[in-house]
Amino acid sequence: MSDTSVHNAEPTQSVVVIDYDGGNLASAARALMRAAELTSLPVSVTITNEPAAVLAADRIVLPGQGAFADCARGLDAVPGLREAIDTAVAGGTPFLGICVGMQLMAERGLEHGTTPGFGWVRGEIAPMEAPGLRLPQMGWNELVFSRPHPLTEGLGAHPHGYFVHSYALSGASPDELIATTEYGGAVPAIVAKGNRAGTQFHVEKSQTVGLRILANFLRWTPDENGMRL
Repeated sequence: MSDTSVHNAEPTQSVVVIDYDGGNLASAARALMRAAELTSLPVSVTITNEPAAVLAADRIVLPGQGAFADCARGLDAVPGLREAIDTAVAGGTPFLGICVGMQLMAERGLEHGTTPGFGWVRGEIAPMEAPGLRLPQMGWNELVFSRPHPLTEGLGAHPHGYFVHSYALSGASPDELIATTEYGGAVPAIVAKGNRAGTQFHVEKSQTVGLRILANFLRWTPDENGMRL
């Protein structure tokens, strides 16, 4: 169990970064605090696996790296954690998944067997098909927007994110697809449905683009369509 906090002077909203041995926790927390500082948002960021803290949070961030099945097992290994995330998000708490954290939003993952996801967005996490290209996709790639969304406001023309993955969302619903990137075909890069959003790329490693997305997330008050900032 872990509970590590970083605070501004007068926090007005609490953000939890889910700790389930999924990687990049400290990096995600630091990036969130930097995004808050750049936009003068008073925020408390806590790395935790306590279900009660998740249920009480104003926002939830789920990082992840490695295999879908391993990350899903990491969530399930903490009693009540997955249920707390599901309950909080169903109740309207804004959620951001990063890399495998985004993949866990899907119906299932096919890496190391078939593993159920949260089922919040349509599709499954399947091996990428990128003939003639090296896998995993590793490095910077351009984001191509499918439709406007509050999380992508202010990114400007031709923004890039930092990707590291060899599995990707397959069978995504067009209504839930915010951005793609080109790697042997269009690969889902940002998905969103209601108060749930996720990035396949690592926002915490994507410099000014990532910090802008995180700042937008901290200001995001989604309506039923997820479209209000």
